[in-house]
Amino acid sequence: MTTLEAARQPTAVPAPAPRSRLVWVRRSWVYVLLVLGLLITVVPFLWMLLGSIKTQQELVQQPPTWLPANPTFDNYSRMWSKLDFPRFFLNSAVIASLITLSNLIFTSMVGYALAKLRFFGRDKLFLLVLGTLLVPTSVTIVPLFVLIAKLGLVDTYWAVILPAAAAPVGVFLMRQFMLSIPDDLIEAGRVDGASEFFIFWRIVMPLSVPALAANAIITFLPAWNALLWPLVVLQSQEKYTLPVALAIFSRGQFQADYGLLMAGSVVLVLPVIGLFLILQKRFTQSVAMTGIKG
Repeated sequence: MTTLEAARQPTAVPAPAPRSRLVWVRRSWVYVLLVLGLLITVVPFLWMLLGSIKTQQELVQQPPTWLPANPTFDNYSRMWSKLDFPRFFLNSAVIASLITLSNLIFTSMVGYALAKLRFFGRDKLFLLVLGTLLVPTSVTIVPLFVLIAKLGLVDTYWAVILPAAAAPVGVFLMRQFMLSIPDDLIEAGRVDGASEFFIFWRIVMPLSVPALAANAIITFLPAWNALLWPLVVLQSQEKYTLPVALAIFSRGQFQADYGLLMAGSVVLVLPVIGLFLILQKRFTQSVAMTGIKG
């Protein structure tokens, strides 16, 4: 082969390193971390569920067992009879539902005012709302109880509902979301002669469904699981919420009734999971519809 022919031959280009292997390794680490996070989240719930069908002796034995040796539903039957379960469950449902509904209404109104209305001291008022998030709940229990007592609301459902009717977290969430709503929509409504309430109710609220769903979840969860404040202000047994009843009636003479606590905890978590699944679907639909319209 001559020198000219050799020069005409295409030079060999080194093959690029396979990227598929590198991508697979990176994805594997992501999957491992996700699985570990899932286990950390699910294992306590699984332990609670299995513990609810164990006997008291099996729950306190050492070393602990994972699977129940003799599964029994006696804990659930005792919870139903000993706790007056229907009444306590209804009390919790009514209180948590009213707290959630009031937060959806009031925090949306305050969030709309702080996001879309212009008035003197608006930004300072928002900073004041944020400042309340820094105050620990335990600090406000005594003055709040004095206020509730002076209003004559001790041992009533309103003593639990009113202090939580407008949470600052909900105000922050709704205000931040409503800032993303175009001002042109609101100005168009004002030009057409719509009242401020009509604009809020018929324009802003339908666009805020994703934020409302998130607000409902973060409001219902602490309202449903609340223990300290209902334990302080509710004195009649027939007004107890389910967490308060579990905390009081699960105390034995020498040790806590862990089986009753496990069964009650399973029942407590079911409504929260159901609400989350319902609102998660609504949230996904709202985001999809917003993307199609945009």
